[in-house]
Amino acid sequence: MSMTSGLFAVSQSEATVAVTKSFEVAEASIADLQEAMSRGGLTSLQLVNTYLARIKSIDKAGPKINSIIELNPDAKAIAANLDRERKAKGPRGPLHGIPVLLKDNVATADRMQTTAGSLALLGAIAVKDASIVQKLRDAGAVILGKTNLSEWANIRSTRSTSGWSARGGLTKSPYALDRNTSGSSSGSASSMAASLAAVAVGTETDGSITSPASLASLVGIKPTVGLVSRAGIIPIASSQDTAGPMTRSVADAAALLTVLAGTDVQDPATRDADKHRQDYSRSLDLNGLRGKRIGVVRSQFNGQSDLVAGVVEAELAVLKSQGAVLVDVTEIPNTAKYADSELTVLLFELKASLSQYLATYAPASPIKSLADVIAFNQKNSAKEMSHFAQELFVSAQAKGDLDSQEYKDALANNLKFSQEQGIDKVLTENQLDALVAPTGELAWLTDFIHGDSSGNSFTTPAAVAGYPHITVPAGFAKGLPCGISFVGKAWSEPTLIAMAYAYEQASRRRRPPSYVRTVNPP
Repeated sequence: MSMTSGLFAVSQSEATVAVTKSFEVAEASIADLQEAMSRGGLTSLQLVNTYLARIKSIDKAGPKINSIIELNPDAKAIAANLDRERKAKGPRGPLHGIPVLLKDNVATADRMQTTAGSLALLGAIAVKDASIVQKLRDAGAVILGKTNLSEWANIRSTRSTSGWSARGGLTKSPYALDRNTSGSSSGSASSMAASLAAVAVGTETDGSITSPASLASLVGIKPTVGLVSRAGIIPIASSQDTAGPMTRSVADAAALLTVLAGTDVQDPATRDADKHRQDYSRSLDLNGLRGKRIGVVRSQFNGQSDLVAGVVEAELAVLKSQGAVLVDVTEIPNTAKYADSELTVLLFELKASLSQYLATYAPASPIKSLADVIAFNQKNSAKEMSHFAQELFVSAQAKGDLDSQEYKDALANNLKFSQEQGIDKVLTENQLDALVAPTGELAWLTDFIHGDSSGNSFTTPAAVAGYPHITVPAGFAKGLPCGISFVGKAWSEPTLIAMAYAYEQASRRRRPPSYVRTVNPP
């Protein structure tokens, strides 16, 4: 597996100094780190060295969770420069000097590669930053590295194994090493659970932020599609793709989303983002649940195992104790009407958008299109298709262009039944501020023979509608994390963040991982 030389070279003396003398970073929040840096007890360079030492001892040795696909060889120099700037001018804002990890489908114009975990894009150095990367750099964040992911963000095969890529191998759950991380933002989830950086960025088309976050006892925010620019993110579907925060707390997620959000001329979907974006940290309200009418989506409880349903059912009492009015709703209507057409849209949009990304961000790559990726995988099948095939890629390649009536009909169907006749309908008819349900099932045993067995989840309605979805740690069953989801109408991030924060602060369900081999009894 090819990586830039010396990416994981942290000397023993550096690691020892970082671990024994630096600020304790495990579970530390952005506010904790900024407070330590403001009083002179910590520098960004020390912070980077401490995280590098943790990556060496946890990600690459010890439990070997394998969440980091590549480290930024310039991270130390960037941190040192930001320390000098802090001393001379003060911090730029909450992310000044804060190490951030990015999923390896987010383009960075530096010495790191952007590959979506695929061997086909090895050596592909982006010619410019993704728009969100530029925002992070402008905010003073330190891009620490890239995280592993389900290859191509899990759009290659119907029987894939989440958390695996040909370039990065398999990312493991730090809560049980034989369990799956879900995906596709697998490395972002595991690295955050293990405190390998302050915050991480994931991406989602359907469940790729919220599902792995729930399985890692994390907060994950899938924003309204159009709040965060997708320019420079290796695409699947323009109608559903978005980037978003994956963090250990709602406060950190709010701080990160504040930087990521905003209108970008390179992404027409964001034309209204500046009208809606705000400092989401102002939404951190301990009374955020008081008087809110929340719909409890009973079909999602019935669709989960008794273990998950029991954990989240108990958490409804926390919502009530914080002043929420709970209203049982049978289901989100009409979800079955886009069960098939969702994939149709994704396949059409994948074929159309991938070549555009490659031409703009990786023009020197010999891979120019989805057809080229398919051919590369066939030629290198022993490495690329050792566990599963690429039948979804082949199906996408067989689709027409975006002027196709099949595509137009499928997209119109998706939007109608997920928005007006779906989430909007149930919210309006019941006078609700949000919906709540278990995020998904417990982490399953990784199985390269049969692929994922993820079970039921609550990700699809918000994903297809392009509406915001926040998952928050809800507790544990048999030692495995469960998440509780808050879903609302378009642009309702402030309301959802307030609810999520009030719940989080009242419940305090997150626990750090113990890196056990298994939770199965002997």
